[in-house]
Amino acid sequence: MSLLQRRSIRQRALVAGVLLLVLVAIGAAWSWSESRRIRTEEVRRDAASLAAGAAAALDQFVRGLDAIASSLTHHPSVITLNRVECDRLFAEILRDQPMLLNILLTAPDETIKGSALPTTNLKPQLTMPHIQQVVATGRPWVGELSVGPLTHKPTVVLAYPVRSNLGTVVGVLAFGLDLSQLQSTFAKVPLADALVLTLTNPAGIVLARSHDADRYIGTTVEVPGSSGPAATLAVSRQMEPDGVERFVASAGVSRGPWLMNAGIPTSAIATRMRPLGWGVMGVVVLALLGWLLLTIWMSRDLSDQLDRLRQSARKMATGDLSAAPPEGPLNRELAPLQEALVTIAETLRQTRAELERQVEHERKAREMLETLQRHLVRQERLAAVGLLLSGVAHELNNPLQAIMGGAELLERRADLSADAQEEVTLISTQSQRAAEIIRNLSRFGNQRPALPTAIDLRDVVSEVVQLRHNDLEAAGITCEVQTDATGKVFASFTEIEQVVLNFVINAQQAIHSAGITGGRILIRSSDTEDCVRLEVSDNGPGVPREEEANLFQPFFTTKPVGEGTGLGLSVSHGIIDVSGGTIGYRPSDLGGATFYFELPRV
Repeated sequence: MSLLQRRSIRQRALVAGVLLLVLVAIGAAWSWSESRRIRTEEVRRDAASLAAGAAAALDQFVRGLDAIASSLTHHPSVITLNRVECDRLFAEILRDQPMLLNILLTAPDETIKGSALPTTNLKPQLTMPHIQQVVATGRPWVGELSVGPLTHKPTVVLAYPVRSNLGTVVGVLAFGLDLSQLQSTFAKVPLADALVLTLTNPAGIVLARSHDADRYIGTTVEVPGSSGPAATLAVSRQMEPDGVERFVASAGVSRGPWLMNAGIPTSAIATRMRPLGWGVMGVVVLALLGWLLLTIWMSRDLSDQLDRLRQSARKMATGDLSAAPPEGPLNRELAPLQEALVTIAETLRQTRAELERQVEHERKAREMLETLQRHLVRQERLAAVGLLLSGVAHELNNPLQAIMGGAELLERRADLSADAQEEVTLISTQSQRAAEIIRNLSRFGNQRPALPTAIDLRDVVSEVVQLRHNDLEAAGITCEVQTDATGKVFASFTEIEQVVLNFVINAQQAIHSAGITGGRILIRSSDTEDCVRLEVSDNGPGVPREEEANLFQPFFTTKPVGEGTGLGLSVSHGIIDVSGGTIGYRPSDLGGATFYFELPRV
């Protein structure tokens, strides 16, 4: 090849290289401009999405307060405007709600009927505009920014009507939001540095802010001219009070007349463009290297590298997320692809793990919901049981008093034999125990537990065995006692005796109903690490597995019609629960049933 030909080839190569560089430069400039436009739109969309997410989080929080208010407005103490009970109830709720300044209950004449904060040194009657507003409309009301009359802090009042059983408004329940603490609801929304969430009213008055809340609450800021769903929000570019220029979007909070403003600094565009700048520079360098080092070896090497990446991508497509792209030297074009494959694999692994955690969380939430539903049904049944027991206790008390009086007169007679005197004493003792049980039933109906004392379960077992000895002997049932427990428990002696007596009577009736000869009942007590455990086992037929879950439900019984009310185990469950213990059932080693309870050791 002649020198002229070589020079021509070099010139053509140079021209081709220059044209390539010009094309690369034009493409890089266009890509930079288009990418900046896209990044700007991304930042604007992120601001809108952030505003919508924060508004949803705040709306969820306020609706949670609505649920608490709904429960309170149906509480008997609130409906009856019971000041003492309302003060205690509101104080307990306020301890669990750090974002509430106060919970206030007022009558329609603005007289305070309940407050979570003390009001002894203040006027008993305050002038608050929300009271007459709620009384006049009979609907919940959301106030404007104000200063709490009791806390003297900036607040927004949520007011709810309290209705009587006849439907008339008898009071107004008010929640005072602590605006300086309200930004804690923004913690549910992930925020980067310099990203700001601001809650305002439509006039632009700041109610809460994710940064420097105490400094900006009550000030006025500019808000975008439209609000609505995140997809249709108008995003404006404006200078914030802290001197930072941001893209600001607003989303309406459906529960109140508020706007949630989300601001993302305009500097985020440059931050997001920085990786693209390095990419553009890399493309230019690669173009020069490609122009200078365009050889068959590079083509073959490029083919080999693509083949390795293709194999890794195929493994990932089959679900093998642990297969990372192969290590080794890659050119600048393929290095981002390798990083993208690594990122995709890691993202898919995280997504799979997150889905598994979400499924597990939903399972636990569903189990919790089912538990709460069962607890609610039990509470409703126990309320009916309490009402029934109060009436039964009242009706039994009169004939029992006559029996106790007759037994007392017989005890005073000197002509009774020793055996008769002992029987009369037993009648008097058991009558007093029955009277105590009736008082316990009355307390159960009124939801007032008996006064506990330190008792020894061995004494309880001795009383029960003495009481049931004759009946068990007549039924041909052997009662064995193994009282190894030495610790004492803090409970009512009569109530615990009633629980053990219920266990023994149930065991006796189970053996009798099954027609078992040679019946056997075993009463055992033992000390555990920090509790005292008592078990009553029998060799009866036991309890079918499908009925175990209902054993302690009110009015549930496995006995024939007319032989059981289904209240014994339910009352026993209530006694042990009030005493701070646990009660349960398991199959017996003797072949029948074992009912047990554990109480904390003194």
